[in-house]
Amino acid sequence: MSVNPKLVRSAGAAAATVVAASLVLTACGGSDSDAGSITGEGSTAQQKAMTTFADVLTDNGGVNLDYTGSGSGAGVKKFIAGDVDFAGSDSALKDDEIAEAKTRCGGKDAWHIPLVAGPVAVAFNVPGVDNLTLNASTLAKIFDSKITSWDDAAIKALNPGVALPATKIIPVHRSDSSGTTDNFTKFLNANVPADWPYEPSKEWAGKGGSGAAKSTGVGDTVKKTEGSVTYVEWGFAQENDLGIAKVDFGKGGTELTAATAGKALDLAKFKTPGSKDLVVDTTALYKTQEAGAYPLVLTTYEIVCSTGGYSDSKVSESLKTAFTTILEKGQDKLADEGYVPLPAAFQTTLRGTIDAL
Repeated sequence: MSVNPKLVRSAGAAAATVVAASLVLTACGGSDSDAGSITGEGSTAQQKAMTTFADVLTDNGGVNLDYTGSGSGAGVKKFIAGDVDFAGSDSALKDDEIAEAKTRCGGKDAWHIPLVAGPVAVAFNVPGVDNLTLNASTLAKIFDSKITSWDDAAIKALNPGVALPATKIIPVHRSDSSGTTDNFTKFLNANVPADWPYEPSKEWAGKGGSGAAKSTGVGDTVKKTEGSVTYVEWGFAQENDLGIAKVDFGKGGTELTAATAGKALDLAKFKTPGSKDLVVDTTALYKTQEAGAYPLVLTTYEIVCSTGGYSDSKVSESLKTAFTTILEKGQDKLADEGYVPLPAAFQTTLRGTIDAL
């Protein structure tokens, strides 16, 4: 399959839908609906997906979904504090967060359920340049202010025949705590540690550049700024009509499409096979050099309390109902929003965890 999905909603419309969904709720985990309600907060990368899922749940299960896109770091904090039923995060919990989440869950472990998958686009605004290829090394040097002009020799070597201007490069990174930043820097550190010596983190560590908050912020900044480049979820790059670079993962420039991202996701493995806690082995995924695969794909985790971890059993039942419906009815609706529907085998693994909630 080769699909070039177009977004059908603006970020404003998505936010409005999420706000509207919140109006039907009474409190965290509580609702007048027999089917219940669930509240979540976190990753802006999956906000468009959550808006779609809220519609799917309304049509197919009656579970009310209230999701706030505030960034992965903020969402994890809200979950640990017990303010929401689940956190949306583009990266797995760190060791200290695992311990804090276990306390929040009454001594039970927190589980990661990767319910949304979306490729990270390298989006740019360089007038006169429509076809651009970059690799991990050039990206690391660009975002660490070591390559500062679009006609740099290293970029030229990857783009023979392309007229690259002497325009100053303006790298734009996330200024807020971001799982997208964590994943992008994991990709750089896994592939070119000499060029990107920083530890992967939700907080930006590179030198220079310009910061903007949330996925909407970096997308909007690049749209308005000639010579700029950013890392952002595919849907936000498309929404802003930005150029999207091919990335050379080792077998030549690979175009970002639903098919190339899906091929990479099919190769993904979990860190602990057989466990109900489904953390993707991103180090292995991001070092994939399979021809025709675009492995710079982040999986957004819905972080929940495991079996018996909620003081109100209705919360876990509502999560189980909602996540089952999302797998069965929601995945095929994601392509138009810039996401990659989860492969069948991936979904089967997820069902084992969801059924155990």
